Amino acid sequence: MDDGEKKSIRSEFKDAVNMAPKKLEDWLETDESQSVGQKDDDGEAVGHKMGHRIVEIKRKKQADLSDDDYQAMNKVVGYVHRHLKQGGPKDKEKVEGSRWRYSLMNWGHDPMKD
Repeated sequence: MDDGEKKSIRSEFKDAVNMAPKKLEDWLETDESQSVGQKDDDGEAVGHKMGHRIVEIKRKKQADLSDDDYQAMNKVVGYVHRHLKQGGPKDKEKVEGSRWRYSLMNWGHDPMKD
């Protein structure tokens, strides 16, 4: 992965992940966060697990990001973009407590902040 690709991924990741690390960390501790998503063999949802990874990545210095981190960042960007295109509840009032929003928040994006 060259420097141009890394720069592009960092930029897209910054746009896709609109939750601060502490806010995301607090969210991941809630029952709502843990109630959504496809569970893996450990019983933890894939998005919930990625949320913890996002917190780690956001707390790293740019120079300390590994190729594995960049791959994870790229995965987050893809997920957020796909999920947003699917669209959530049409009624804005129903978005707040929706599984759609909760799932996005596990991946570091709160659609209510847009």
